[in-house]
Amino acid sequence: MSVSDQIQADIKTAMKERDKARLGTLRMVGAALKNASLETGEPISEGDETAILRRQLKQREESAEAFRKAGREESANAEAAEAEIIRGYLPQSLSEDEMSAIVDRAVSETGAEGMKDMGRAMGRASELSEGRADGKELSALVRSRLQ
Repeated sequence: MSVSDQIQADIKTAMKERDKARLGTLRMVGAALKNASLETGEPISEGDETAILRRQLKQREESAEAFRKAGREESANAEAAEAEIIRGYLPQSLSEDEMSAIVDRAVSETGAEGMKDMGRAMGRASELSEGRADGKELSALVRSRLQ
């Protein structure tokens, strides 16, 4: 079952349970996935679904942080709750050791020797992580290897 199908099934469950917070979040995420599918005119791949979910998650996390800085704790908590719901649909993140192994492999495969090769090494590391690693953490590891 694809993530889109799972979200649609969970929307029905949230409706039956009258869980408004979960329902609203799932509808927004479902709409984002549906819009991506309509833009391309064909069903989206698992990788695209994961990328869309990560974008949605990042938006919620950034909004929560902005609300906290503005002193709007209630709004920040609502955004954080939405982020947790979205996080449940993402694949299990890689451990620190797994990410280090991927970065080592990416650096050796690309022949990266310094910061000028950061883009190539980062691109390969992203491919190898298959969307299961946070971009910031991966970037920090690649940067530390190349410095």
